[in-house]
Amino acid sequence: MPRVPTYALYGETDTGDPGFWLHHETIHARSSQHDWEIQPHRHTAYFQILHIAAGGGDVLFNEETLSLKPGTVITIPPGTSHGFRFSKTVVGSVITILSSHLDHGPGERSVFGQWLAHPQRIAPEPQLPDAEEALRILGRITVEFEGRNRGRNEILRAYVSVLLHLLFRIGSDQQTWAGWSGDTRVDALMNLIDQHFRTHRALSFYAGKIGVSPTHLNRLVHAWHGCSAHELIERKIIEEAKRQLIFSMTSIQQISYRLGFQDAAYFSRFFARCTGKAPKDWRSSERARIDY
Repeated sequence: MPRVPTYALYGETDTGDPGFWLHHETIHARSSQHDWEIQPHRHTAYFQILHIAAGGGDVLFNEETLSLKPGTVITIPPGTSHGFRFSKTVVGSVITILSSHLDHGPGERSVFGQWLAHPQRIAPEPQLPDAEEALRILGRITVEFEGRNRGRNEILRAYVSVLLHLLFRIGSDQQTWAGWSGDTRVDALMNLIDQHFRTHRALSFYAGKIGVSPTHLNRLVHAWHGCSAHELIERKIIEEAKRQLIFSMTSIQQISYRLGFQDAAYFSRFFARCTGKAPKDWRSSERARIDY
């Protein structure tokens, strides 16, 4: 797979001296310059908050593709590979913050720190007080950033802190945490799947690496993800297939080989069984949907 580039802001070289601790811009401002598609990339020192007010699209977290609907807020910690495909009607904003300026660092030894350390997709329900306040603060950050008034940095830092804690509370209530289960054995499984899913290993391989029986591993996975471990592996393969179908023009045969399938026809049947569509049809319908 090609190396994922590192930027300060997308398309801008990371010189190590950003000249800002917080940056705010509309999604339209940058994505419209790139035909509404932001290729996978990462930021080494920046934490991002993205809010979709209208329109939609897809986000690629590492190798997992998730849909973005109106009202969605996502957070992206430093080092996370991410890309986007937006609809041309998208309305929203992106806040980029030097992670060193956050009150709590991503990955610190707390539940909140662990939450910050993993990409999140949150869907605040506007009628709930916490969601209403989070959306209000997003608006206030826009006003404060553009205003350049006295006390601006202190107010922005306070807004960001409150916003992240509200999103953490909302996300915890919704149980929508992306990629962090709270069980180290399930996290270990996710890491192993990331490393080996292309080799189509048996469940016993993963269970042996973690030190549990296949039956117990299935119980753990079902408790956290609501599916079997085998289904979790299949999801990973499908998510990677979708990523390549969306973000590249690679042929279906090449994609099947990259994913460890020796027979492209078998891959197509596997994909259709899991998604209800053949890869070619899924790619066409998804691109038509995202370009509405």
